[in-house]
Formats: sequence, C-alpha cells, structure tokens
Amino acid sequence: MSLPTRRSVLGASVLAWAGALAASPDAAASTSGGSTPNSPTGYVSPDGAEVAAAEQRRAASGGTVRQHRLTATESRLDLGERTVRSWSYGGDLPGEEIRVTAGDTLALTLANHLPDTTSLHWHGIALRNDMDGVPGLTQGPIESGAAFDYRFTVPYPGTFWFHPHTGVQLDRGLYAPLIVDDPREPLSYDREWIVLLDDWVDGVDGSTPDAVLAELGGGMRGMDMGGSGSGSGSAGQGMSGMSMRTPGPASAASDGSGPSRRLVGARSDLLGGDPGDVAYPYYLVNGRTAEAPSVFRADPGDRIRIRLINAGGDTAFRVALGGHELTVTHTDGYPVRHAQGDALLIGMGERYDVIVTAGDGAFPLTALAEGKNASTMAVLRTGGGAAPTAEARPQELDGRLLAAHKLTVDESVALERKTPDRTIDLALTGTMTRYDWAFDRKPYDASQRHPVRAGERVRLRFTNRTSMWHPIHLHGHTFALAAGDQDGVRKDTALVLPKGTLSVDFDADNPGLWMLHCHNVYHAEAGMMTVVGYQS
Repeated sequence: MSLPTRRSVLGASVLAWAGALAASPDAAASTSGGSTPNSPTGYVSPDGAEVAAAEQRRAASGGTVRQHRLTATESRLDLGERTVRSWSYGGDLPGEEIRVTAGDTLALTLANHLPDTTSLHWHGIALRNDMDGVPGLTQGPIESGAAFDYRFTVPYPGTFWFHPHTGVQLDRGLYAPLIVDDPREPLSYDREWIVLLDDWVDGVDGSTPDAVLAELGGGMRGMDMGGSGSGSGSAGQGMSGMSMRTPGPASAASDGSGPSRRLVGARSDLLGGDPGDVAYPYYLVNGRTAEAPSVFRADPGDRIRIRLINAGGDTAFRVALGGHELTVTHTDGYPVRHAQGDALLIGMGERYDVIVTAGDGAFPLTALAEGKNASTMAVLRTGGGAAPTAEARPQELDGRLLAAHKLTVDESVALERKTPDRTIDLALTGTMTRYDWAFDRKPYDASQRHPVRAGERVRLRFTNRTSMWHPIHLHGHTFALAAGDQDGVRKDTALVLPKGTLSVDFDADNPGLWMLHCHNVYHAEAGMMTVVGYQS
C-alpha cells in the first residue's frame, strides 16, 4: 500500500486551482511568490475582503515596519560532534532570531535556494490568513529559485517561532525563533536565554526525514502483535499487554537510505505509553549535542528569562536546570499565574517561558527525550568549576513536574466564560501498523472544512482513539483549555494523551481557512490534518 503523503495530496490540489500560479524561478529578482488558492464557494478566501479588514484593524496600532530577508539553503551544519549536510536558514542552526515589538509589521522576503519547493509558517501568530504559509491552502508553493514576500502585523507579545509547512522539511534545520517584545513588559529580569530543542536525523549515515517517513509508511507489520482498528496504536502490545518488540533499530530503512529509524520497545508513563515513532541518533539544544554543548554565560544572582521552544519532529522533552527552581510565567506566548516547579514537559510546537535566579558555577540545562532513553543539554555558566558531563541527569528531572494542565491562566488574558455557540467533535484515529493517522479516519484533503462563523465561541472537542499521544496545533488562533470551573491556560498547541479527551475553546475572530493538525510532523504528513474554515 502506498502512503498518501501531505505533499502528494497538496500537489493534487495545486493542480486543481483555477488560476493559481506558483512562484517561478524568474520571480526571484522581484521576490514575487505563489498566488493564493481559490476558496470553495461559501467560505472566506485567504486573501478575501474579510481577511484584509481584520488585518487593517490589527495594523491600526501603527507600529514600525521591520524588514528582513531570509534564505533557505542547503548547508553544512556543525552539530558539535559531527558535521552534516542539511537545509537551514542562512547556514545557521537554529536560524537567526527575528525580533519585533507587538503592533509592528513584519515584512520578510524568503528566498528559496533549496532543490525543492518550500514555505514559511509563523507558529502561534494570529496573522492574516494569506500569510500563514500553508501551500495548497493559503498560498502557492515557493518554487526553487523563487522568493515570496511575507507581510503582516504581529498583534501580541510572546515566544513564537517559524518553520516550513511543506512535507517533512521541519525535521531538517529549517526553524528559528520569532520573539515579540511587549512594549509594557511587566516581568523584571536581567538576561534572556532563547532555547530551541530538537531531535536530529538528517544527514546522519544516509538518513533523511523523507526516508524516515517512507519507512514509517510501511507500518510496523511483522514487528508487533497489536490489534487493528482505531484503538490499536504503536505500543506493540500482545494479548498479555506487554511489549512484543525488540528495542532499538534493527534493520536498514525501507528504501535502503541508511539504518532503520523506527523507535520500538520504548515507553513513557507521562505520555501514556508509546513516546514516539522515530529513534533519532542525536538530540540538540540550540543546534548542539551534549558532547559539545552551547554555553550561556551570566552572573551569579541574575534573573534569567529562558524562552523554551520545542522544534522537534517527534519528541517530547522533559527539561530541568540542575540546581535551580523554575518559575513558569508563560506558555505559547500567553502569561500564566506564576508557578514553581523543578521540571517541564514540552511537546512538539509548545513553548514555555520560565524565570530562574542563577546560582554560582556551571549547571546543566538537560532536555530528556521523554521515553526514548536519551538526553541532551546546554550549559549555564556563571562562575568557575568543571563543566557538567554529557550524561548529566539533574535530580530536578524527577522532581515537581509542570505541564499545561497544571497551570492557571493569568487574569489579563483569560477567555471570557461563555457557552460555546458551536462544538466541533474530532476523533483522533490511526494505527502504527497502517500508519494512517487522521481525524475521523479521513486523511487530509485541502477541500475539507469544519465550518465556523465570525463572532462565534467555538469548542473543539478531541477524542483520542489511538494508543499514541498527539500535540494538536491550531493556526491563527489561541484557544483556552476548557477546565470546568477553573480558567484554562491560553495555548495554540496542546497534548491529547492516548484514549483521552481534550476540549478547547476559541473566539472566531480571525477570518480565513486555518489548519488544525498534529504537530508530530510524521503524523501530519501521513494525514492527521484538517481545516477550520470561516463561512462567508
């Protein structure tokens, strides 16, 4: 059985557009890009009048225009203990941060020097729909040798990031932070440390993300004794309930391009079972392995704001700073009531801001690849002493663990309590044996629509019928975790555990066609994506 990838599905939709033209190599000098796809009758078009009006309201704040140019290119990247060939923004891993102030307009030209089409998605930003960067839905693909101008108002402060929304390109080196400063910043701190976490496979012993997807697309047939149907997942359990797999990669990848990267025999109680699909050879903090870590320097007693971003493709990280307590101040860019803990659980696409008061010495910021029997780290150095070793496992990792469901929203950003005008029920379905991840057993099609109307309070109710956890991300909006009588935190990415349910509420205040998908890049590419569409 051939695997229906997101790229093949979107390619079919691109061919079906009436009058939608992709950027051509001749467009590079003028930095023109792909046209916006036509919208089905009855829905707001990504470049429609409603979208323009919403952008005009955002732009009324009159911020500064911040201009940038970004080049996506093939690169040699130094991970610390080895150099690999991959793709990156400007040859840097992570890409250089972009920094603006809330209310500013970001005007960025992306030049595509890759051998493939690409795009840019601005993760977590409530921006105009035709700048959201989803080929086949909000724009045409940016062809190799062409360029595209992104221009939009950035309405809210916070920790955000950007990455492609094309195939599995996210699992290469194409990602960077977008930091939006608050002109009335209420936090007091001395220094800021931006930390991007990643799992790495590209260019290692012949592996590529596309080869990993091809291998996973063959499923786990012959490797487990699990049942079939939407309830059986990647836990690989026989009738006894015990794992029937042999841990670790055991064979060549299905297309012969390097060793097997299937993750087998792993388990995480925190994630409800199987921690992921991919056994990565490396895990990175700010582009470096634990053997040659990045180092952040400060003075003893400094209050440091750490902006944590999980840019991984398939890995949740448990993060702790040895010898320090974490005070969580924000998640996904929005403030929470300050909460103290020892460690954080961060799924793909999630962000957390924390404050620490620096001790005197050298301390490991350790990111445990949850359930994958691996870790990585960076170093906070404020004084002398030996650097922590790559195997450092601070006791805080097993201490008080914080995650979104343990936090409470700050009153300043709490969503007004209101009965939903509309509830959209979505079942998360799929199995590892068939690798057919989807919503409601329907693999992604660009013409899918879950209709909403402007001004509605919308509830999304997720029921996870799989045995795998899924970080679910909604474009263009921030939702509130529906938490009964407790005000739920504001987020754009939330974890749905195996056999669990999650309800989130958002106000339909940003017209267009918006992706809703699993932020495990391999699950998304296999089909676990759909569209929330505003009716016109």
